[in-house]
Amino acid sequence: MTDTHFDAIVVGSGFGGSVTAFRLAEAGKRVLVLERGKAYPPGSFTRSPYRARESFWNPEKGLLGMYHYWSFKGIDALVSAGLGGGSLIYANVFLRKDERWFIDEDVNDGGYESWPVTRADLEPHYDRVEDMISFQRYPFEHEPYASTPKTIAFKHAAEKIGLEWFLPPLAVTFGNEGDTPRPGQKIEEKIRNLHDRDRVTCQLCGECDVGCNFGAKNTLDYNYLTHAKHHGAEIRVLCDVHTIEPRDGGGYAVGYLSLEDPTGAPASNGRPAPLERVTCDHLVLSAGTLGTTNLLLRNRSAFPRLSRKLGTRFCGNGDLLTLALNCGQTVEGRRVPRIIDPGYGPVITSTARMPDALDGHEGRGFYMQDAGYPQHLAWVLHTLAAPKTLWNWRSDGWYLVRNWLRGSPDTDVTGHLAELLKSAELSAGGLPMLGMGRDVPDGKMYLRHGHLDVDWKRAKSDDYFQRLRSTGREMAHALGGRFADSPIWFLKRVITVHPLGGAPMGRSSGEGVVDPYGNVFGYPGLHIADGSVMPGPVGPNPSFTIAALADRFSDRMLETTPAAEAAAT
Repeated sequence: MTDTHFDAIVVGSGFGGSVTAFRLAEAGKRVLVLERGKAYPPGSFTRSPYRARESFWNPEKGLLGMYHYWSFKGIDALVSAGLGGGSLIYANVFLRKDERWFIDEDVNDGGYESWPVTRADLEPHYDRVEDMISFQRYPFEHEPYASTPKTIAFKHAAEKIGLEWFLPPLAVTFGNEGDTPRPGQKIEEKIRNLHDRDRVTCQLCGECDVGCNFGAKNTLDYNYLTHAKHHGAEIRVLCDVHTIEPRDGGGYAVGYLSLEDPTGAPASNGRPAPLERVTCDHLVLSAGTLGTTNLLLRNRSAFPRLSRKLGTRFCGNGDLLTLALNCGQTVEGRRVPRIIDPGYGPVITSTARMPDALDGHEGRGFYMQDAGYPQHLAWVLHTLAAPKTLWNWRSDGWYLVRNWLRGSPDTDVTGHLAELLKSAELSAGGLPMLGMGRDVPDGKMYLRHGHLDVDWKRAKSDDYFQRLRSTGREMAHALGGRFADSPIWFLKRVITVHPLGGAPMGRSSGEGVVDPYGNVFGYPGLHIADGSVMPGPVGPNPSFTIAALADRFSDRMLETTPAAEAAAT
C-alpha cells in the first residue's frame, strides 16, 4: 500500500501541477507527480533537421517529443508534453492579469465570463510565484542587449502609434544577482537542479520556443519541480494517465500507461499494455486545458455528479500572430532596409498594451509583443529569398566566374563572396508580432467519435481580432514595412498557444466545474489546477495567473481535509 498510495497525486507538471506539487511536498505530504512527457536537461532539445520529427508528440508512432498540435473547428492549438509542461516552449513572459479585467457576467443569462476571484485575492500568490521563479527584465540598458534591433524597432513602432511600451518580467536569467548581465555566465543556484546539470545565462539565440539548451530559461524543472523533489516528491516521467475514478471509502484511483518503451508496446497477446494503478487521498488534475478536460470527458461515467459546465467557456486567450515584412527607413532621402534580426535575443523582449472598454476606452483590450525565432529559421528564410539573391549575384557572381576563368588575376575576392549573402530583407527585415487579449470564451469542448473536439468560431470575437489586426498594421507601417496575417487567417482559423477553459471556476456547480479554490463540485479531494479553470481569457500571457491560482488552491488544500470539503459542499 505504501508503494502505491499517496497523500496527493498531481497529473501534469506545468504551471499548475509544479506549483501544487511543491506546496504539498513542502508541507510534508507524500506527493507523486505523473508527467506524460520526458525530462529535458540542458543540451537535450533537438536541433538537426533529421531529428526534428522527434520533437513531436504521438506515442502511437513512437514519438515522445514536446510539441503536441491539435486541430479543431476554427482553431488550432499547440501545447507541450514534458517535465515542466508549457514552460519548456513558452516565451517566458510573466504579467499579472489586469485588475479591471476580472469581470463578472451572468453566464446563465447571456454572459460569457465570470471571475469568482479578484486581483486582490491573487496578489499575494503572484508575489510568492515571483519569488520562486525569479524574474528579470530584458537588460536593455546594457550592451549587448541595448543593441537588440527587434526591441528597438518594436519600441519605435509602439510609441509612434501611441501605445504604452515596457519591458515585462521574464523568466530568464541574464545575469546572477548582483552581477552585470552578460551572456554565457554560469548560473548560480541555491539548490542544485534536479537534472544535476550546469546552466549558463541567456545566449540571445532566439531558441526559447524550441527548448533552451543552455538552461537560461527558468523553466519549472529548475525551480518548483526541483524544490518539490528536494522536499520528497516523487516524479515519474513518461506516465500517460488514462483513467481516474473515486475509490470506495474516499480518495481516488489513477491508471496510467508507462511509455518507457517508446512504442507503447502491447502485451504479447496483442492487447494494449496494462495500466499501472496508484491511489491517493487528493487528486490534482493539472494536465492543461486540453489534457484535463479530455481526461474528465473520457472518465465522465465515473463522475456522474460533475457539473454540466464541463467543456464550456473555451477560448484561445485572443492569440493572433501577425507580421511586419520588408521593413525599411529613409536615410538621406533614400529608402534602405531596416534590419530587425528577430533571431537575436530571447523570443520576447518587450510588450505594448492596448486598453479595454473596461479601462474607459473602446473595444476589447490586448497586448502586443515582439517575437523572434531561432537563427536556423533565419537561414531558411534567407534561402527562400533566393530569387532576389540570385539576381544580386549577376555582378558579383559573374565577376568570380570570370576571375576563375582568367586564372584568378584578383586573388582577394572576399568582398565579392560577402556580397552574395547581402540580401536579407526576408530573414532580417521582418518582425513577427504576437497579440493576445480578451476574446470571447464561447467555445465548447466535447468528445466526437471518441476524440476531443472543440466547437469554436471566430465570429463572436471578430471585432476583437480586427482591432488587433489594425494595430498590427499600424505598427508595420510605422516600421516602413508591409503588414501580413498568419496564412491560416485566410482560412478563417487562428492558432492558440494559450488554450483556456473547459473546467471553469464558478460560485456553484450551476456556474462552473470547480469552486474559487479549485475544488471540483461534488467530489471532495478532487482538484483542478491549470488553464482549464479559467472562466475566460486572462488577457496577457496566462502562465503567471495559472501559477498564482495554483498557489491559492494549495493554501486551501492544506487548510482542509476531503471530509471538511464534503461538509462544506
